[in-house]
Formats: sequence, C-alpha cells, structure tokens
Amino acid sequence: MGIVKISDQMHENLRLASTALSRSINSQAEHWMRVGMLAEMYPDLDHREICQMLVRAELAGGLDVALAARGELDSKPAADAAPTARARKQPH
Repeated sequence: MGIVKISDQMHENLRLASTALSRSINSQAEHWMRVGMLAEMYPDLDHREICQMLVRAELAGGLDVALAARGELDSKPAADAAPTARARKQPH
C-alpha cells in the first residue's frame, strides 16, 4: 500500500462519486484505476465490456495485471450475454 497524491479537484470528484455509488473514496479511486488500466490495455472494449471483464476476473479470483498485460484475460462477452453493439452493426 502506498500514498498517491492527487489534485484537490480529483479528490472532490472521488468524494462525490464514492458517496453516490456507496463506495469508500479509496474503493472508488481503485475502481477508476482498474477501469482506466483496462481501457488502455484493451482500447477496443467499451465500458460495459470492461465491467464484464472485471466481474469475470473477480469470479476467477481477482484481476491479475500480469494476465491483462499479456492479453490473456477473457475479453469476450459470456456466451449467454447479448451481442455487443459492434457485433450487431457488422454487415452480413
């Protein structure tokens, strides 16, 4: 565990979001960092797909950054999930 210095404005944003979403400030910051990290590693995924990836990672024991960096996280929606908007837009 370490200390991360952030601007007063970002701290206020975290405080507001954490209150609205019933999370601690630290939990909200960690959530935004995980989502941001995955968005950078998987730029082709949208927010919904990243959230699904986080849920699958949690079910598998937690997010492993080493697997994410190697592209070994399952980034495909579950078989029973609805197709993504990208999939629906593809011509036949």
